[in-house]
Amino acid sequence: MEKSLKNYHNPVMLMQSIDALAIKSDGIYVDLTFGGGGHAGQILNRLGKNGKLYAFDQDGDAKSNVPDDPRFTFINHNFKYLSNHLRLYGVLQVDGIFGDLGVSSHQFDTEARGFSTRMDCPLDMRMDTRKGQTAADILNTYSAEELMSVFRKYGEIPNAGKLAKLIVAEREKEPFLTSKNLLNRIQTCMPLHKEYKYAAQLYQALRIEVNDELDALQSLLNQSVTLIKTGGRLVIISYHSLEDRMVKYFMRSGNMEGKVEKDFYGNSLSPWILITHKPLTPDEQELSDNNRSRSARLRIAERR
Repeated sequence: MEKSLKNYHNPVMLMQSIDALAIKSDGIYVDLTFGGGGHAGQILNRLGKNGKLYAFDQDGDAKSNVPDDPRFTFINHNFKYLSNHLRLYGVLQVDGIFGDLGVSSHQFDTEARGFSTRMDCPLDMRMDTRKGQTAADILNTYSAEELMSVFRKYGEIPNAGKLAKLIVAEREKEPFLTSKNLLNRIQTCMPLHKEYKYAAQLYQALRIEVNDELDALQSLLNQSVTLIKTGGRLVIISYHSLEDRMVKYFMRSGNMEGKVEKDFYGNSLSPWILITHKPLTPDEQELSDNNRSRSARLRIAERR
């Protein structure tokens, strides 16, 4: 079992994130991104017989990693529906919430899922393959203005307008269906010697749009204020600046703008106490063992 979990996903900053939850043996915890079950397994190791762990993952493939443990409940849905699903189990508040955002190793390495720029695969990129539009749908139907907005907002691509116009012109000849076909046809937009970075930015933008990732994250963060008990922890690992900025601002202030409101005496009214003022990052050993951890940023806050 251990081997299959490792192949599915190599958990990032494993012990740092579990330590950050300050787990109580009889507590109730949520893993927002179950994946291969690496983080969940460590949470269960620290829970006693009366502890509970609820794990979310919208990717049906993650079901294969569910442990046989009466303390564990798997919920095959997007974590933006966190409160509703927990309420179905009679859970109104929890002692901690953990999330490892982004794409799992399994999703990157499974060709049919379309997340990788390294393979010639279908332009899918859905984390929940049961529903929703694919990356191909977006590329072949969005207007130039809509594409430019997606590329600029979610990929921070400097020549987003030029790229959008090229895609609209090219799809008139034939639709975009596979990754190799896409990347070959946008070569004129790619900066010399920076082709890989450019492709990664484009794929990030498409993936975020396909899965509505930032709206889901905002919804989750807003729900966490009422869900987490006083003294409970919110622990989030993010992988790009758009996610990390949202998490940083929210943990600082309790809102998405990062504006800290104060009372008459100048005391912060934020619902959170920052445990990390700067994000934790992987150590040299982890970076050596797992190159995909290089952009990880771990932030921790405690509910007042």
